[in-house]
Amino acid sequence: MTTTHSLPGLVLTDHWFDLPLDHSRPDGPTLSVYGREVVAPQKRNDNLPWLLFLQGGPGFGAPRPLTASGWLKRAMQEFRIFLLDQRGTGRSSPVNRQSLARLGSPRQQADYLKHFRADAIVQDAEWIRRRLVGEEIGWSVLGQSYGGFCAVHYLSAAPEGLKEVFITGGLPSLTATADEVYRATYRRVLEQNDLYYRRYPGDAERVRRVVEMLRQQEVLLPSGDLLTPHRLQQLGLAFGASDGREQVHYLFEQAFVAGSRGEELNYAFLSDLEGMQSFNTNPIFAILHESIYCQEFASNWSAQRVRAEYPQFAPEQDGPLLFTGEMIYPWMFEEYGELQPLRETAELLAVDGDWPRLYNVEKLARNQVPGAAAVYYDDMYVDRSFSTETARSIPNLRMWITNEYEHNALRADGEVVLDRLIQMARGER
Repeated sequence: MTTTHSLPGLVLTDHWFDLPLDHSRPDGPTLSVYGREVVAPQKRNDNLPWLLFLQGGPGFGAPRPLTASGWLKRAMQEFRIFLLDQRGTGRSSPVNRQSLARLGSPRQQADYLKHFRADAIVQDAEWIRRRLVGEEIGWSVLGQSYGGFCAVHYLSAAPEGLKEVFITGGLPSLTATADEVYRATYRRVLEQNDLYYRRYPGDAERVRRVVEMLRQQEVLLPSGDLLTPHRLQQLGLAFGASDGREQVHYLFEQAFVAGSRGEELNYAFLSDLEGMQSFNTNPIFAILHESIYCQEFASNWSAQRVRAEYPQFAPEQDGPLLFTGEMIYPWMFEEYGELQPLRETAELLAVDGDWPRLYNVEKLARNQVPGAAAVYYDDMYVDRSFSTETARSIPNLRMWITNEYEHNALRADGEVVLDRLIQMARGER
């Protein structure tokens, strides 16, 4: 059933689709995929072109519009927008330890989850496009971060469904192994740690005091999970955003409180820390993250193995504690409560080398779809060297390299960023 409601400056319509779990078996099991249509009130009855938004992740639902601002404001000038909750996220059939428990064994869960990468997401998008937009009508795509990875796969797998492509911080390597990706991103994380401690030198001692307290006593988070030094290090995931260093700094400002037994870790600090770590609420991000780099090879816990090449990340090393970035580690499936039941499933996926190729390099070299991509010079999540190499391998994809923004540019200044990409893709600048 289609439901429409309005907010000031926005008309929002729900769309639901029953899609095959495996598009190669259209008569097999199905799942529900949800998307939200967004249009300006004065244009609600107009015959507008469509813009598909592909969210970053993997494992996060599309944004929930609150106001007609940011990139939505620019997009609504000419588009009818489709905010896709990628399979397993948001209001689409959810993937979490509760839903996966119904499938039975870890092997059955792993087999199910292999249908939740970019290839399946793009097949969903094509199915929806043909029914929502029209069999012969292409739509424009805006891909943020992992959504850009999906957009590049779209160019590789089904360019006939695309009118134009805009990518922000999401140009993946077409051929790099997971190990090569993590070697590059660990170097970026080191740079971000240096920036953090140069901006907030007093935090070095404050963070060390927290680590010492965690070593001396058991500290539980509000969920009941144990807070450990290496879990604390994962706060560095925020450093990839322009305001991430401030988020972490303000968190540690309130780290301590005087309690009945002396100095304790402040409950507000523990609660806010847990809120900054979404692995319990968005398990796809942990369980499938390394697989987004896998093409006919296994990850074998790449981030954990490559970390050994960077001993400065060891919590016990001398000097300031270094935070890690967008890396997934096997110990997380022992320490995060909602991930614990998925430990065996995660292990099966980590050693699985039977992942299809995501990018057809030869087909991309013949690309005819116009597009533009923002590449952020200091991007901590998607290394610029891989992004620039990819952009140069795809004709008609123009590249904008900038250090004015970081990975969250679409959220921070979306109206300006999207406008520039649209102009670039259309040859207007």
